[in-house]
Amino acid sequence: MSDLFSLPFEEDRGDRGAAPVPRRRVVTVSELTATIRGVLESSFGDLWVEGEISNCRVWNTGHMYFTLKDGGAQIQVVMFRMALRYLKFKPEDGLRVIVRGRLGVYDPKGEYQIVCEHIEPHGTGALQLAFEQLKKTLQAEGLFDRDRKRPLPALPRKIGIVTSLDGAALRDIIKVLGRRHPNAHLVIRPARVQGDGAAEEVARGIRAIGRIAGVDVVIVGRGGGAVEDLRAFNEEIVARAIAASPVPVVSAVGHETDFTIADFVSDLRAPTPSAGAEMVVAAKDEFCGRISRLEQRLTAAARAGVGRRRSLVHVLASHRGLAGWTARLGLRGRHAAEVTHQLRRATTALLARRGREYGALRQRLESRDLRRRLATIRGRLERVDSSLASSAARTRDRADARLTALAGRLDSLSPLAVLARGYAVCWNDDGTRIIRRSDAVAPGDGVRVTLHQGTLDCEVRKTT
Repeated sequence: MSDLFSLPFEEDRGDRGAAPVPRRRVVTVSELTATIRGVLESSFGDLWVEGEISNCRVWNTGHMYFTLKDGGAQIQVVMFRMALRYLKFKPEDGLRVIVRGRLGVYDPKGEYQIVCEHIEPHGTGALQLAFEQLKKTLQAEGLFDRDRKRPLPALPRKIGIVTSLDGAALRDIIKVLGRRHPNAHLVIRPARVQGDGAAEEVARGIRAIGRIAGVDVVIVGRGGGAVEDLRAFNEEIVARAIAASPVPVVSAVGHETDFTIADFVSDLRAPTPSAGAEMVVAAKDEFCGRISRLEQRLTAAARAGVGRRRSLVHVLASHRGLAGWTARLGLRGRHAAEVTHQLRRATTALLARRGREYGALRQRLESRDLRRRLATIRGRLERVDSSLASSAARTRDRADARLTALAGRLDSLSPLAVLARGYAVCWNDDGTRIIRRSDAVAPGDGVRVTLHQGTLDCEVRKTT
C-alpha cells in the first residue's frame, strides 16, 4: 500500500480520474518574513497602544528599545533617535504610557515590533511628568537645599537682567528699579523666553552676565503663561546655569501660582517680575530704614544725656559748698591761660635755641663732609695726572729725538750705507776673508762680490 511520501514530487497519481495532487510552493525565510511584514503593515495603520514600560534602554546609537506589556502579553518597541529627541520626559521602567506608532517586522530576528513615533504618559501630562522627573533628580543632587541659598546683597550697585526685550516683564522690572533704586546700574542680556531654543538662550544669558565684573545680583524672569510657555524655565540647562552662577539669582517667572524648576534652584523666588525687582532693592530700603532708626535712637539718647547732665549741674549749683564756683572757675581759667602763654614762649625759645644749635652742627658736619673731601682729592689727582701725562709726553719726545739722531749717526757709519753709494766688498771664494790686494788671488780663482743689493760670484781672469 503506497502512502503520500512514496509519490513523486512532480507526478500525478496513476488514477487519471482522481483529483490531482497540488504542487508544493517553497519560499525562503526572507520571502516569508517580507510577506508577513506586508500583511501587518497593510492591515494596521497608526496604532495607539497602552502598556507598562519594561527593560528600557538607550543604545550608543541614540535609539531606544523597550518592552511594552500588560497582564497577559508583551511586545517589543523601538523608538529612533530622531523621534526620541522631541520627547519631553524620560521613559523609565514601570511607567504606564500610551505609545503611537506603526507595526513592523524586524527581519534579522523574525520579530514583530512597534516602531514608536510618540509616547505620552498615561493619566499625567508629558510636561508635568518631565517636571517631576527633573525636580526629583536635582533635589537628589542637593540643588534645592537651603544651605546653598545665598543672601541678596545689601546695596546692589550693578543688577543683571535676563529676559525678553519684547515682554512686559522687562518694563515692569525697569520701572520698579527706577522708582526704588534710581542710581542702580542695569545690565540687560536679551534672551528668548518661549519656544524652541529659549532654554539655551536663557542659560547663555545667565552665564554671560555672571562673567561681567561688578554684577551683584541677577534677575531671571518673564510674564505668566501656560505650562507650555514656561517650559524653558523647567529645562535642566537653565537650572544648572542658575546653580553655577557666581552671584545670587532671583527667579521671577510667571504669576504667583506658577512654579518652575528655576524657582527651586534660584537663591530667591519672586512671584512676579515686579516683585523680583522689589525684593532685589528691598535690602536697600531696609538698610536705609535701619540707619534712620539708629539715627533717631542716637539723637534721642544724646538729648536725654544732655538733659540729665544739665539737671545735675543745676542741682550741684544750688549746694552751699559750690557757691562762687563760677568765679573760681574763671580764675582757674585765667591762670591756665597765663601758664599756657608762658609755656608757649618757653617752647618757642627752646625751639629757636635748638634750631641755632642744629644749624651750627650742620655747618660743622658739612665742613667735614666726606663727599667734599673726596671732591678735593679728586681735583688734586686730576691735576697731578695731567702734569704727569705732560711730563711723560715731553720725556718721550726727547727720547724720540735722541734716538733719531743716534740712528742717523749709526746709519752714516754702516758699511751698508757705503755700499749704497756704489762701493762693493770682495770676498774669497768661501766668503771667509776680504780681499784687499790684487796679489792675494791668482787668475782662475773664484771670488764673491757683495753689492748694496745682492751678491755676485766671479772668476779672476787677470791681476794687475
